[in-house]
Amino acid sequence: MSTTPTEEQRWSACLKIIQHNVSQQQYAIWFAPLTLDSYDAQRRELTVCVPSPYFREHIEQHFLSLLRQSLVRVYGEGIRLMYKVKVDAKNDLSVSVEGSTRTTASQQPQMRLASAQSTLQPLDSHLQDDLTFDNFVEGAANKLPRTVGMSIAENPHQMTFNPLFVYGASGVGKTHLVTAIGNRLKELHPQARVLYVSAHLFQVQYTESVRQNKTNDFIAFYQTIDVLIIDDIQELATEKTQLAFFHIFNHLHQNGKQLILTSDRPPVALGGMNERLLTRFKWGLLAELERPDQTLRRDILRSKVRHDGLRISEPVIDFISHNVDKSVRDLHGVVTSLMAYSVVYNCEVDIAMAERVIARTVGMAERREITIEGIVEQTCLAFGIEREELLSASRKATIVAGRQVAMYLAQKHTHLSTTKIGAAIGRRNHATVIHSCQSVQQRMETDRVFRQQVEELEAHLR
Repeated sequence: MSTTPTEEQRWSACLKIIQHNVSQQQYAIWFAPLTLDSYDAQRRELTVCVPSPYFREHIEQHFLSLLRQSLVRVYGEGIRLMYKVKVDAKNDLSVSVEGSTRTTASQQPQMRLASAQSTLQPLDSHLQDDLTFDNFVEGAANKLPRTVGMSIAENPHQMTFNPLFVYGASGVGKTHLVTAIGNRLKELHPQARVLYVSAHLFQVQYTESVRQNKTNDFIAFYQTIDVLIIDDIQELATEKTQLAFFHIFNHLHQNGKQLILTSDRPPVALGGMNERLLTRFKWGLLAELERPDQTLRRDILRSKVRHDGLRISEPVIDFISHNVDKSVRDLHGVVTSLMAYSVVYNCEVDIAMAERVIARTVGMAERREITIEGIVEQTCLAFGIEREELLSASRKATIVAGRQVAMYLAQKHTHLSTTKIGAAIGRRNHATVIHSCQSVQQRMETDRVFRQQVEELEAHLR
């Protein structure tokens, strides 16, 4: 039977949230001395004691956003935070301080665009001009992230989707989407400092700044950005680079600046990433870009054909959309190759030409569709277990390992969602599949023999 938490317990919960989001030193200096004075449930007022007026001013100046978020998570919106200053700790004497803050939606931190930052050097956003919402075709596989991206571009002051974490397999359009957000935002808000950078380049820049003893300049530059887009965040490999990004993330988020991140997997499956960073990645919206279904693939092909001025009949478009089903990048590559063949040989694009091009660009001639059934069959052979055992509830180590590997390979090589993968492999749930994928990735990083076994199994699937 659950019991209602005491006010002390609720305040402790707030402090724990704060502790996970600041450095150990910051917590010890600025938050550990805070004590709960009282809570008025009827008026929704929480009063805390602080050592001095300066103490209260520093917290509100530097940690107000974090404080508000913590109160909202524990108490809900509408809590009014009041302060008392201890003037005589020995005799427990205190005095109320003028000023308070209420955790309402209207007081969410808003982006302060860089209109007042005229002294800053002009910024090259590194955005590709041709990647826009106009040529990002909408379908069931990308409707949510596309809609949210448009919302961010049009309303950069709102913090509901901060950060926006877009994940999905290679080639499904992550870079196109986040670049489109940046381009649209620059169009609507020319004064905004928008920067697109790959995680790999970010790491190279950081390493160079360390070598030249200019780390402070590196971090200071990134703290001037209004909208920071980091592509392939899973490639942020070193602990020191992650720590630098952690500080940049904190500064931007606390000052109402937008962060947009992409990855080939959800945060829960990012092995080797700092836990505090993973927590922050989940603060906003996690949006999956799925592999396009055939309807969306047809629409993408039609859009690309119109853009390139190429004539392709509907039967040929159907043929391509049926045989090129893994990524948007492959679809674009096939159309570009067809256009070249059509011009060089001065002939119409037909199914025979499409078949030759697909065979050369995505390997249709040797192509073999990887299915759940095939993965389960090959995994059973590799681990020396029966199919019924792999799908059972057995907790035997070999069977568990085989089951987890099967889920990992299914997530990597099929277009199925984690929910469908779990249903197909022993009726497991979404969380079990994600945990299995994470476990396999972590073990592959430390167990060379296991990694070789998984790689050999993967080769048999192709």
